[in-house]
Amino acid sequence: MKKSLYNPAQLFIFSFFMLIIGGALLLKLPFALNEPLSWTDALFTSTSAVCVTGLIVVDTAAHFTVWGQLIIMLLIQAGGIGILSFAGLFSYFLKGGSSYENQLTIGGFSNTERMSEVFDLLKHTILITFGIEMVGALAIYSSIGNEISSLGINRVFFSLFHAISAFCNAGFSILPAGLMDTTVVFNYNFQLIITLIYIFGGLGFPIVINILAYLKHIIKRLIGIWSLKKNLHRPWVLNINSKINLLTTAVISIVATFVIFCNEYNHVLEDHEGIGKFAIAFATATTPRTAGFNSIDFGSLQFSSILFIILLMWIGASPNSTGGGIKTSTFAIALLNVLSLARGKNRTEIFKREISGISIQRAFATMFLSFMTIGIGVFVISFFEPQRPLLDIAFECFSAYNTVGLSLGMTADFVFGSKVVLIFLMFIGRVTMLSVMIAFIKKTKYTHYRYAPEELTVY
Repeated sequence: MKKSLYNPAQLFIFSFFMLIIGGALLLKLPFALNEPLSWTDALFTSTSAVCVTGLIVVDTAAHFTVWGQLIIMLLIQAGGIGILSFAGLFSYFLKGGSSYENQLTIGGFSNTERMSEVFDLLKHTILITFGIEMVGALAIYSSIGNEISSLGINRVFFSLFHAISAFCNAGFSILPAGLMDTTVVFNYNFQLIITLIYIFGGLGFPIVINILAYLKHIIKRLIGIWSLKKNLHRPWVLNINSKINLLTTAVISIVATFVIFCNEYNHVLEDHEGIGKFAIAFATATTPRTAGFNSIDFGSLQFSSILFIILLMWIGASPNSTGGGIKTSTFAIALLNVLSLARGKNRTEIFKREISGISIQRAFATMFLSFMTIGIGVFVISFFEPQRPLLDIAFECFSAYNTVGLSLGMTADFVFGSKVVLIFLMFIGRVTMLSVMIAFIKKTKYTHYRYAPEELTVY
Protein backbone atom coordinates (compact mmCIF):
# COMPACT_ATOMS: atom_id res chain seq x y z
CA MET A 1 0.00 0.00 0.00
CA LYS A 2 1.30 3.43 -0.87
CA LYS A 3 2.14 5.54 2.17
CA SER A 4 0.96 8.61 0.26
CA LEU A 5 -2.60 7.22 0.53
CA TYR A 6 -2.42 5.61 3.98
CA ASN A 7 -0.86 7.40 6.93
CA PRO A 8 0.58 5.48 9.93
CA ALA A 9 -2.59 5.97 12.01
CA GLN A 10 -4.75 4.50 9.23
CA LEU A 11 -2.42 1.51 8.85
CA PHE A 12 -2.46 0.96 12.61
CA ILE A 13 -6.28 0.99 12.73
CA PHE A 14 -6.64 -1.11 9.58
CA SER A 15 -4.24 -3.77 10.93
CA PHE A 16 -6.32 -4.22 14.09
CA PHE A 17 -9.55 -4.28 12.10
CA MET A 18 -8.28 -7.04 9.79
CA LEU A 19 -6.89 -9.01 12.74
CA ILE A 20 -10.31 -8.88 14.44
CA ILE A 21 -12.14 -10.04 11.32
CA GLY A 22 -9.64 -12.87 10.78
CA GLY A 23 -9.96 -13.90 14.43
CA ALA A 24 -13.77 -14.00 14.23
CA LEU A 25 -13.58 -16.26 11.16
CA LEU A 26 -11.16 -18.63 12.92
CA LEU A 27 -13.34 -18.79 16.05
CA LYS A 28 -16.32 -19.86 13.91
CA LEU A 29 -14.50 -22.95 12.63
CA PRO A 30 -15.94 -26.26 13.96
CA PHE A 31 -12.66 -27.50 15.49
CA ALA A 32 -12.53 -24.34 17.70
CA LEU A 33 -15.96 -24.82 19.29
CA ASN A 34 -17.62 -27.13 21.76
CA GLU A 35 -20.96 -25.37 21.27
CA PRO A 36 -22.44 -23.24 18.44
CA LEU A 37 -21.33 -19.59 18.38
CA SER A 38 -23.21 -16.73 16.71
CA TRP A 39 -21.39 -14.32 14.41
CA THR A 40 -22.02 -11.49 16.87
CA ASP A 41 -20.46 -13.44 19.75
CA ALA A 42 -17.54 -14.54 17.55
CA LEU A 43 -16.85 -10.91 16.56
CA PHE A 44 -17.23 -9.80 20.19
CA THR A 45 -14.79 -12.45 21.46
CA SER A 46 -12.27 -11.70 18.72
CA THR A 47 -12.47 -7.95 19.38
CA SER A 48 -12.08 -8.50 23.12
CA ALA A 49 -9.00 -10.69 22.52
CA VAL A 50 -7.29 -8.47 19.93
CA CYS A 51 -8.04 -5.31 21.91
CA VAL A 52 -6.80 -7.16 25.05
CA THR A 53 -9.99 -6.27 26.91
CA GLY A 54 -11.25 -9.52 28.41
CA LEU A 55 -15.01 -8.92 28.30
CA ILE A 56 -16.74 -12.20 27.38
CA VAL A 57 -20.22 -13.15 26.23
CA VAL A 58 -19.56 -16.92 26.37
CA ASP A 59 -17.57 -19.03 28.82
CA THR A 60 -14.05 -19.36 27.36
CA ALA A 61 -13.41 -22.60 29.26
CA ALA A 62 -16.61 -24.37 28.24
CA HIS A 63 -17.47 -22.89 24.84
CA PHE A 64 -14.10 -23.27 23.10
CA THR A 65 -11.94 -26.32 22.51
CA VAL A 66 -8.20 -26.26 23.19
CA TRP A 67 -7.74 -25.13 19.56
CA GLY A 68 -10.22 -22.30 20.10
CA GLN A 69 -8.43 -21.26 23.27
CA LEU A 70 -5.12 -21.38 21.36
CA ILE A 71 -6.59 -19.04 18.71
CA ILE A 72 -7.70 -16.64 21.47
CA MET A 73 -4.22 -16.77 23.02
CA LEU A 74 -2.57 -15.92 19.69
CA LEU A 75 -5.04 -13.08 19.10
CA ILE A 76 -4.19 -11.70 22.54
CA GLN A 77 -0.46 -11.90 21.77
CA ALA A 78 -0.80 -10.23 18.37
CA GLY A 79 -3.09 -7.52 19.73
CA GLY A 80 -0.97 -6.92 22.81
CA ILE A 81 2.25 -6.22 20.95
CA GLY A 82 0.56 -4.73 17.91
CA ILE A 83 0.33 -6.33 14.49
CA LEU A 84 2.49 -3.58 12.95
CA SER A 85 5.29 -4.39 15.41
CA PHE A 86 5.34 -7.96 14.11
CA ALA A 87 5.04 -6.89 10.49
CA GLY A 88 7.75 -4.24 10.78
CA LEU A 89 10.20 -6.47 12.62
CA PHE A 90 9.69 -9.50 10.39
CA SER A 91 10.06 -7.42 7.23
CA TYR A 92 13.27 -6.00 8.68
CA PHE A 93 14.78 -9.44 9.24
CA LEU A 94 13.49 -10.94 5.98
CA LYS A 95 14.80 -8.09 3.87
CA GLY A 96 17.95 -7.53 5.90
CA GLY A 97 16.89 -3.96 6.57
CA SER A 98 14.05 -1.52 6.02
CA SER A 99 13.40 1.61 4.04
CA TYR A 100 13.31 5.06 5.60
CA GLU A 101 9.64 5.22 4.58
CA ASN A 102 8.82 2.05 6.56
CA GLN A 103 10.69 3.38 9.59
CA LEU A 104 8.64 6.58 9.45
CA THR A 105 5.44 4.54 9.30
CA ILE A 106 6.26 2.36 12.29
CA GLY A 107 7.79 5.27 14.19
CA GLY A 108 4.58 7.22 13.68
CA PHE A 109 2.47 4.66 15.49
CA SER A 110 5.03 3.78 18.16
CA ASN A 111 5.66 7.47 19.09
CA THR A 112 9.37 7.18 18.37
CA GLU A 113 10.93 10.32 16.96
CA ARG A 114 14.49 9.17 16.25
CA MET A 115 14.59 6.84 13.27
CA SER A 116 17.64 5.02 14.65
CA GLU A 117 15.51 3.88 17.60
CA VAL A 118 12.49 2.57 15.67
CA PHE A 119 13.63 -1.00 15.05
CA ASP A 120 15.68 -1.14 18.24
CA LEU A 121 12.44 -0.41 20.11
CA LEU A 122 10.56 -3.09 18.17
CA LYS A 123 13.33 -5.64 18.70
CA HIS A 124 13.46 -4.93 22.42
CA THR A 125 9.65 -5.02 22.59
CA ILE A 126 9.53 -8.55 21.15
CA LEU A 127 12.41 -9.82 23.31
CA ILE A 128 11.06 -8.30 26.53
CA THR A 129 7.53 -9.56 25.83
CA PHE A 130 8.56 -13.15 25.16
CA GLY A 131 11.12 -13.08 27.97
CA ILE A 132 8.71 -11.90 30.67
CA GLU A 133 5.98 -14.22 29.39
CA MET A 134 8.27 -17.25 29.56
CA VAL A 135 9.50 -16.37 33.06
CA GLY A 136 5.89 -15.72 34.09
CA ALA A 137 4.74 -19.05 32.64
CA LEU A 138 7.47 -20.90 34.58
CA ALA A 139 6.47 -19.08 37.78
CA ILE A 140 2.79 -19.91 37.24
CA TYR A 141 3.64 -23.54 36.50
CA SER A 142 5.57 -23.84 39.76
CA SER A 143 2.79 -22.16 41.78
CA ILE A 144 0.01 -24.54 40.74
CA GLY A 145 -0.38 -28.24 41.37
CA ASN A 146 -2.43 -31.19 40.27
CA GLU A 147 -5.70 -29.33 40.91
CA ILE A 148 -5.42 -27.83 37.42
CA SER A 149 -4.85 -31.23 35.81
CA SER A 150 -7.88 -32.58 37.68
CA LEU A 151 -10.02 -30.10 35.71
CA GLY A 152 -8.81 -31.65 32.46
CA ILE A 153 -6.57 -28.67 31.65
CA ASN A 154 -2.99 -29.17 30.49
CA ARG A 155 -0.73 -27.55 33.10
CA VAL A 156 1.80 -26.24 30.55
CA PHE A 157 -0.89 -24.72 28.32
CA PHE A 158 -2.62 -23.24 31.37
CA SER A 159 0.60 -21.54 32.47
CA LEU A 160 1.43 -20.17 29.02
CA PHE A 161 -2.14 -18.96 28.37
CA HIS A 162 -2.37 -17.05 31.64
CA ALA A 163 1.16 -15.61 31.33
CA ILE A 164 0.33 -14.17 27.89
CA SER A 165 -3.12 -13.04 28.98
CA ALA A 166 -1.65 -11.33 32.07
CA PHE A 167 1.29 -9.61 30.37
CA CYS A 168 -0.95 -8.36 27.56
CA ASN A 169 -3.47 -7.15 30.18
CA ALA A 170 -6.20 -9.18 28.48
CA GLY A 171 -7.90 -10.77 31.49
CA PHE A 172 -8.93 -13.96 29.66
CA SER A 173 -8.86 -17.18 31.69
CA ILE A 174 -9.58 -20.80 30.82
CA LEU A 175 -10.83 -21.52 34.34
CA PRO A 176 -14.64 -21.80 34.64
CA ALA A 177 -14.88 -18.90 37.12
CA GLY A 178 -11.68 -17.08 36.21
CA LEU A 179 -9.33 -16.35 39.10
CA MET A 180 -12.33 -16.69 41.44
CA ASP A 181 -12.30 -20.42 40.73
CA THR A 182 -12.02 -22.48 43.92
CA THR A 183 -8.86 -24.18 42.59
CA VAL A 184 -6.83 -20.93 42.62
CA VAL A 185 -8.72 -18.25 44.59
CA PHE A 186 -6.87 -19.15 47.82
CA ASN A 187 -3.57 -19.81 46.02
CA TYR A 188 -2.03 -16.44 46.92
CA ASN A 189 1.32 -17.20 45.28
CA PHE A 190 -0.48 -17.71 41.98
CA GLN A 191 -2.59 -14.57 42.48
CA LEU A 192 0.47 -12.42 43.20
CA ILE A 193 2.43 -13.85 40.25
CA ILE A 194 -0.43 -12.97 37.88
CA THR A 195 -0.59 -9.50 39.45
CA LEU A 196 3.13 -8.84 39.00
CA ILE A 197 3.02 -10.02 35.37
CA TYR A 198 0.22 -7.65 34.36
CA ILE A 199 1.84 -4.77 36.29
CA PHE A 200 4.98 -5.27 34.17
CA GLY A 201 2.83 -5.43 31.03
CA GLY A 202 1.11 -2.18 32.01
CA LEU A 203 4.33 -0.22 32.55
CA GLY A 204 5.01 0.21 28.84
CA PHE A 205 7.85 -1.08 26.70
CA PRO A 206 9.93 2.15 26.61
CA ILE A 207 9.74 2.38 30.42
CA VAL A 208 10.78 -1.26 30.91
CA ILE A 209 13.67 -0.74 28.47
CA ASN A 210 14.67 2.44 30.34
CA ILE A 211 14.53 0.60 33.70
CA LEU A 212 16.77 -2.15 32.34
CA ALA A 213 19.22 0.50 31.05
CA TYR A 214 19.17 2.16 34.49
CA LEU A 215 19.84 -1.14 36.29
CA LYS A 216 22.70 -1.84 33.86
CA HIS A 217 24.14 1.62 34.64
CA ILE A 218 23.86 1.00 38.41
CA ILE A 219 25.67 -2.35 38.08
CA LYS A 220 28.47 -0.76 36.01
CA ARG A 221 28.79 2.03 38.55
CA LEU A 222 29.03 -0.41 41.47
CA ILE A 223 31.66 -2.44 39.61
CA GLY A 224 33.60 0.76 38.96
CA ILE A 225 33.50 1.72 42.64
CA TRP A 226 34.58 -1.77 43.76
CA SER A 227 37.48 -1.80 41.29
CA LEU A 228 38.62 1.65 42.55
CA LYS A 229 37.93 3.24 39.20
CA LYS A 230 36.46 6.70 38.78
CA ASN A 231 32.81 7.33 39.55
CA LEU A 232 30.82 6.38 36.45
CA HIS A 233 27.82 8.55 37.33
CA ARG A 234 25.71 9.61 34.35
CA PRO A 235 22.68 11.89 34.94
CA TRP A 236 19.20 11.24 33.55
CA VAL A 237 19.66 7.56 32.75
CA LEU A 238 16.14 7.16 34.10
CA ASN A 239 14.30 9.72 31.95
CA ILE A 240 11.46 11.96 33.07
CA ASN A 241 8.83 9.88 31.23
CA SER A 242 9.81 6.82 33.27
CA LYS A 243 9.98 8.77 36.52
CA ILE A 244 6.50 10.28 36.14
CA ASN A 245 4.84 7.02 35.11
CA LEU A 246 6.59 4.90 37.75
CA LEU A 247 5.76 7.39 40.51
CA THR A 248 2.13 7.69 39.38
CA THR A 249 1.75 3.91 39.09
CA ALA A 250 3.24 3.36 42.56
CA VAL A 251 1.09 6.03 44.25
CA ILE A 252 -2.14 4.88 42.58
CA SER A 253 -1.43 1.22 43.41
CA ILE A 254 -0.69 1.96 47.08
CA VAL A 255 -3.70 4.25 47.54
CA ALA A 256 -6.03 1.85 45.68
CA THR A 257 -4.87 -1.15 47.74
CA PHE A 258 -5.45 0.78 50.98
CA VAL A 259 -8.94 1.90 49.89
CA ILE A 260 -10.04 -1.59 48.78
CA PHE A 261 -8.50 -3.24 51.86
CA CYS A 262 -10.32 -0.90 54.27
CA ASN A 263 -13.59 -0.67 52.36
CA GLU A 264 -14.01 -4.38 51.68
CA TYR A 265 -12.25 -5.88 54.75
CA ASN A 266 -15.46 -7.35 56.17
CA HIS A 267 -17.23 -7.58 52.83
CA VAL A 268 -15.80 -9.35 49.74
CA LEU A 269 -12.50 -10.00 51.56
CA GLU A 270 -14.10 -11.71 54.55
CA ASP A 271 -13.42 -15.22 53.18
CA HIS A 272 -9.66 -14.53 53.21
CA GLU A 273 -7.43 -14.36 56.26
CA GLY A 274 -4.12 -12.75 57.18
CA ILE A 275 -1.84 -12.08 54.23
CA GLY A 276 -4.59 -13.40 51.96
CA LYS A 277 -6.72 -10.29 52.53
CA PHE A 278 -3.83 -8.05 51.52
CA ALA A 279 -2.96 -10.20 48.47
CA ILE A 280 -6.53 -10.16 47.13
CA ALA A 281 -6.92 -6.46 47.96
CA PHE A 282 -3.70 -5.73 46.03
CA ALA A 283 -4.90 -7.82 43.07
CA THR A 284 -8.34 -6.15 43.15
CA ALA A 285 -6.78 -2.67 43.33
CA THR A 286 -4.38 -3.21 40.41
CA THR A 287 -6.51 -5.26 38.02
CA PRO A 288 -8.83 -2.32 37.09
CA ARG A 289 -5.81 -0.64 35.51
CA THR A 290 -6.77 -2.67 32.39
CA ALA A 291 -5.75 -6.20 33.49
CA GLY A 292 -9.33 -7.44 33.96
CA PHE A 293 -8.71 -10.54 36.11
CA ASN A 294 -11.40 -11.13 38.70
CA SER A 295 -10.16 -12.53 42.01
CA ILE A 296 -13.43 -11.41 43.61
CA ASP A 297 -17.02 -10.95 42.42
CA PHE A 298 -17.09 -7.31 41.33
CA GLY A 299 -20.88 -7.38 41.40
CA SER A 300 -20.66 -7.86 45.18
CA LEU A 301 -18.52 -4.78 45.81
CA GLN A 302 -19.93 -1.90 47.80
CA PHE A 303 -21.27 1.08 45.84
CA SER A 304 -18.35 3.33 46.83
CA SER A 305 -15.85 0.67 45.75
CA ILE A 306 -17.52 0.34 42.34
CA LEU A 307 -17.22 4.10 41.79
CA PHE A 308 -13.55 3.95 42.80
CA ILE A 309 -12.95 1.01 40.42
CA ILE A 310 -14.47 3.07 37.57
CA LEU A 311 -11.92 5.83 38.29
CA LEU A 312 -9.06 3.31 38.25
CA MET A 313 -10.30 1.82 34.95
CA TRP A 314 -10.42 5.30 33.42
CA ILE A 315 -6.82 6.10 34.44
CA GLY A 316 -5.52 2.79 33.10
CA ALA A 317 -1.91 1.75 32.49
CA SER A 318 1.21 3.56 31.27
CA PRO A 319 1.69 4.74 27.65
CA ASN A 320 3.07 2.41 24.95
CA SER A 321 2.00 -0.59 27.02
CA THR A 322 -0.42 -3.46 26.51
CA GLY A 323 -2.90 -1.68 28.78
CA GLY A 324 -5.57 0.90 27.98
CA GLY A 325 -7.15 3.88 29.71
CA ILE A 326 -6.18 7.53 29.37
CA LYS A 327 -2.74 6.46 30.73
CA THR A 328 -0.93 7.34 33.95
CA SER A 329 1.12 10.07 32.26
CA THR A 330 -2.05 11.81 31.05
CA PHE A 331 -3.52 11.75 34.55
CA ALA A 332 -0.24 13.00 36.06
CA ILE A 333 0.11 15.83 33.52
CA ALA A 334 -3.49 16.98 34.13
CA LEU A 335 -2.96 16.93 37.90
CA LEU A 336 0.35 18.79 37.66
CA ASN A 337 -1.25 21.40 35.38
CA VAL A 338 -4.09 21.97 37.86
CA LEU A 339 -1.59 22.38 40.72
CA SER A 340 0.43 24.83 38.63
CA LEU A 341 -2.67 26.92 37.93
CA ALA A 342 -3.63 26.85 41.62
CA ARG A 343 -0.15 28.13 42.53
CA GLY A 344 -0.37 30.91 39.92
CA LYS A 345 2.34 29.49 37.67
CA ASN A 346 2.15 29.71 33.88
CA ARG A 347 4.39 26.67 33.39
CA THR A 348 4.00 23.02 34.41
CA GLU A 349 7.22 21.75 35.95
CA ILE A 350 8.44 18.59 37.68
CA PHE A 351 11.86 17.03 38.39
CA LYS A 352 13.52 20.29 37.23
CA ARG A 353 11.95 19.93 33.79
CA GLU A 354 9.10 21.80 32.09
CA ILE A 355 6.27 19.77 30.53
CA SER A 356 5.83 20.82 26.90
CA GLY A 357 2.64 22.55 25.82
CA ILE A 358 1.85 19.88 23.21
CA SER A 359 1.95 17.18 25.93
CA ILE A 360 -0.58 19.13 28.00
CA GLN A 361 -2.79 19.61 24.94
CA ARG A 362 -2.69 15.88 24.14
CA ALA A 363 -3.46 14.98 27.76
CA PHE A 364 -6.60 17.11 27.96
CA ALA A 365 -7.67 16.09 24.44
CA THR A 366 -7.34 12.42 25.46
CA MET A 367 -9.41 13.00 28.61
CA PHE A 368 -12.12 14.91 26.77
CA LEU A 369 -12.39 12.37 23.95
CA SER A 370 -12.57 9.47 26.42
CA PHE A 371 -15.45 11.06 28.33
CA MET A 372 -17.24 11.96 25.11
CA THR A 373 -16.92 8.44 23.63
CA ILE A 374 -17.88 6.67 26.86
CA GLY A 375 -20.80 9.07 27.32
CA ILE A 376 -22.14 8.26 23.86
CA GLY A 377 -21.77 4.55 24.62
CA VAL A 378 -23.69 4.88 27.90
CA PHE A 379 -26.44 6.86 26.14
CA VAL A 380 -26.89 4.33 23.32
CA ILE A 381 -26.85 1.28 25.61
CA SER A 382 -29.35 3.03 27.91
CA PHE A 383 -31.60 3.32 24.86
CA PHE A 384 -31.28 -0.41 24.12
CA GLU A 385 -31.40 -1.45 27.81
CA PRO A 386 -33.76 1.02 29.56
CA GLN A 387 -34.43 -1.39 32.43
CA ARG A 388 -30.78 -1.61 33.56
CA PRO A 389 -29.30 0.67 36.28
CA LEU A 390 -27.19 3.53 34.94
CA LEU A 391 -24.19 2.60 37.13
CA ASP A 392 -24.11 -0.94 35.71
CA ILE A 393 -24.17 0.36 32.13
CA ALA A 394 -21.50 2.96 32.89
CA PHE A 395 -19.27 0.28 34.46
CA GLU A 396 -19.47 -1.90 31.32
CA CYS A 397 -18.76 1.08 29.03
CA PHE A 398 -15.76 2.27 31.07
CA SER A 399 -14.47 -1.31 31.13
CA ALA A 400 -14.86 -1.71 27.37
CA TYR A 401 -13.39 1.64 26.28
CA ASN A 402 -10.44 1.37 28.66
CA THR A 403 -9.87 -2.28 27.57
CA VAL A 404 -10.17 -3.55 31.15
CA GLY A 405 -12.53 -6.49 30.85
CA LEU A 406 -14.11 -6.29 34.30
CA SER A 407 -17.87 -6.78 34.44
CA LEU A 408 -20.70 -6.69 36.94
CA GLY A 409 -22.00 -9.88 35.30
CA MET A 410 -24.32 -8.57 32.62
CA THR A 411 -22.27 -8.54 29.40
CA ALA A 412 -23.57 -11.91 28.19
CA ASP A 413 -27.19 -10.78 28.76
CA PHE A 414 -26.92 -7.65 26.61
CA VAL A 415 -29.06 -7.42 23.47
CA PHE A 416 -27.50 -7.33 19.99
CA GLY A 417 -27.34 -3.51 19.81
CA SER A 418 -25.59 -3.21 23.18
CA LYS A 419 -22.99 -5.82 22.20
CA VAL A 420 -22.26 -3.89 18.99
CA VAL A 421 -21.76 -0.71 21.03
CA LEU A 422 -19.29 -2.51 23.32
CA ILE A 423 -17.44 -3.87 20.26
CA PHE A 424 -16.97 -0.32 18.96
CA LEU A 425 -15.92 0.93 22.40
CA MET A 426 -13.31 -1.84 22.74
CA PHE A 427 -11.92 -1.14 19.26
CA ILE A 428 -11.81 2.65 19.67
CA GLY A 429 -10.36 2.28 23.16
CA ARG A 430 -7.55 0.09 21.84
CA VAL A 431 -6.54 2.30 18.90
CA THR A 432 -7.56 5.47 20.84
CA MET A 433 -10.06 8.05 19.68
CA LEU A 434 -7.26 10.54 19.04
CA SER A 435 -5.66 8.09 16.57
CA VAL A 436 -9.00 7.69 14.80
CA MET A 437 -9.31 11.47 14.41
CA ILE A 438 -5.69 11.80 13.25
CA ALA A 439 -6.28 9.00 10.72
CA PHE A 440 -9.31 10.53 9.04
CA ILE A 441 -9.07 14.30 9.59
CA LYS A 442 -6.88 16.09 7.09
CA LYS A 443 -3.91 17.82 8.66
CA THR A 444 -3.51 21.57 8.18
CA LYS A 445 -0.35 22.82 6.58
CA TYR A 446 2.17 24.47 8.86
CA THR A 447 1.97 28.26 8.74
CA HIS A 448 4.67 30.74 9.70
CA TYR A 449 2.29 33.24 11.25
CA ARG A 450 0.22 33.30 14.43
CA TYR A 451 -2.96 35.17 15.31
CA ALA A 452 -3.10 37.52 18.26
CA PRO A 453 -3.95 35.53 21.44
CA GLU A 454 -7.15 36.22 23.37
CA GLU A 455 -8.16 35.00 26.84
CA LEU A 456 -11.65 33.57 27.45
CA THR A 457 -13.59 33.41 30.71
CA VAL A 458 -13.57 29.78 31.82
CA TYR A 459 -14.47 30.03 35.52
